Amino acid sequence: MKRLLFVLSLALLINGSLLAQQTPLAFNYSGVARDASGNALASTSIGLQMRIFKGSANGTIEYIENHTVNTDAFGLFNLVVGFGQVQSGSLAAVNWGIDNYFLSVGMDISGGTNYLEMGTTQLLSVPYALHAKTAETVLNSGSGTANFSHEIGELFGGGVIFELWKDAQCIEHGLIVDLTDLSNGHPWSNMTNSFIGSSAQSNWDGYSNSLAIAAQQGHTSSAADLCLNSNSGGQTDWYLPSVQEMNILWKNYYRVSRTLEQTSGAQALKYGDYWCSNESDSWIAWTFYFGEGTAGTYDTKDVLRFVRAIRAF
Repeated sequence: MKRLLFVLSLALLINGSLLAQQTPLAFNYSGVARDASGNALASTSIGLQMRIFKGSANGTIEYIENHTVNTDAFGLFNLVVGFGQVQSGSLAAVNWGIDNYFLSVGMDISGGTNYLEMGTTQLLSVPYALHAKTAETVLNSGSGTANFSHEIGELFGGGVIFELWKDAQCIEHGLIVDLTDLSNGHPWSNMTNSFIGSSAQSNWDGYSNSLAIAAQQGHTSSAADLCLNSNSGGQTDWYLPSVQEMNILWKNYYRVSRTLEQTSGAQALKYGDYWCSNESDSWIAWTFYFGEGTAGTYDTKDVLRFVRAIRAF
């Protein structure tokens, strides 16, 4: 069976409890299910098992839950991690701030519980609301505080900061979006019918995706290459963002856009489709639409889309 493609949005669950200032202990997960030939499993009931590992992809299992979902006409499915049938552990008990966590997905294409392991993805930036819940607990207990030297919306490092976090050693990290688009219309790649594979499919690591795209045999130009070769703002480590990095950027769209609009020479993010670095298959790659914050659109690789680079620190 071909590996399940992790291609859509791992996002916050926005519901009434959030409006009441209580963080929901759940997050959305979406993907595309395919058969052994790479064909989308359209309009099919499938079984899914979500497992969260602590420390490494083969570490301690912190949480397991099962789901039965229906795919749409394109093989797309959506579920909420935290709302499934709990098999072991508690999502509320996961301490997102003290270690690395990995999400493993198993699938049964018949809709049963004979799950075949489809892959494990590191949660490089833990689900925001759940991490916030941990921080809230620490602050309320008087045990400590989260002090950052930077802030979201700050001009820094050649662009605007749109995400901040601290690792297990309390070292501050962040993501920065470029001040301008690198192109108003550029294809994802000149390789329009060539499959790169898993090295260009990370939901969270746009830099690795970008390197894989540019290293493809026969590659001469791509949206990723534009970013990798940019020296905007005096920086040389730009890359084409992954779908989740785009999702985070949209989450802080208001604060970032205010800074962009108030900065001379900068360009606001357009209400249009921007290329993501995630490949879907030989022909298709993923885009992000900033008009609605949609991380589930996709186009053939030769279509002309906006390109905006990001970098990490």
